[in-house]
Amino acid sequence: MEELAKIPWGLIAPLLVLQFILAIVAIIDIVRIHDTRGPKWMWILISLFISTLGPIAYFIVGRKSQ
Repeated sequence: MEELAKIPWGLIAPLLVLQFILAIVAIIDIVRIHDTRGPKWMWILISLFISTLGPIAYFIVGRKSQ
């Protein structure tokens, strides 16, 4: 428990919040958009399990331009 007290939460907490928001926005966009490059289920799994890079990869590669 003492190890948790030593973690600089002031620096880590904003990054965790940003990562969470980015994943939620990506998943909402995946569900709402009609076509993606690749199956939607794959992009949802990538966005959930590959922390920050997954949603960024979806927005750069997975989204088809309208």
